[in-house]
Amino acid sequence: MSGQAEKRQLVIPGDLVAEKDFVPGDNTYSQNKKLYSSVIGLTEVQGNRTSVIPLKGCYIPVVGDLVIGKVIDIGLSGWILNINSPYPGVLYASEVFGRAFDPKKDELTQAFDIGDMALAVVSAFERSRDPMLSIRDVGLGRIARGRIVEITPSKIPRLIGKKGSMISMLKHETGCNITVAQNGIALINCKTPKDEELAISAIRKIEAEAHLSGLTDRVSKMIQKEKGTLAQTPKGENDVSGKVS
Repeated sequence: MSGQAEKRQLVIPGDLVAEKDFVPGDNTYSQNKKLYSSVIGLTEVQGNRTSVIPLKGCYIPVVGDLVIGKVIDIGLSGWILNINSPYPGVLYASEVFGRAFDPKKDELTQAFDIGDMALAVVSAFERSRDPMLSIRDVGLGRIARGRIVEITPSKIPRLIGKKGSMISMLKHETGCNITVAQNGIALINCKTPKDEELAISAIRKIEAEAHLSGLTDRVSKMIQKEKGTLAQTPKGENDVSGKVS
């Protein structure tokens, strides 16, 4: 390699990622002034900071992350949510009622019952205790409708795309409202079942081909073809839409 990290390069543990002008990022380690990968994944370069996005792996909470969770238990002062992580999320009643919880006045199941889905933000997390969740921001809270789609959490950056390019394209082409959570879950709301299935097919394609370049263009063409709006290739010209750019 040239010495500087190359974006979207597939690496395995122990592979040399960069030799100069680097700042170690996630899933890398420095040894003898060289940077190596600690996981199987794709290199990601932001300025001189080099990270590796793992191709597989569970979700580890980060403060500020948007997550979608399922209520799996109700305690004395709040709810326990499965957030697709080794660490269950904790949502305290004070986050919902906006004041100190009074068990004599407040019935927890009126807000969230077991099996309910919630859109929340990770407000605090330390490895020694489970992450705390918040639903105080606008748009957060119990999910009343929509289709839940789970993907590998490490593929979420690819689903979002650089500066939101991929998810913006998906919303535009399918006409669906898509909320992407960092814990590997997407919430889809579409006008028709056909649009919903098209959006899910596109997400599955992104998950399967996250390691390949030119993905946004291929997914866009797939959607247009399914919708019957992809321009036909003029006679005498070669169709190269299947090639990886």
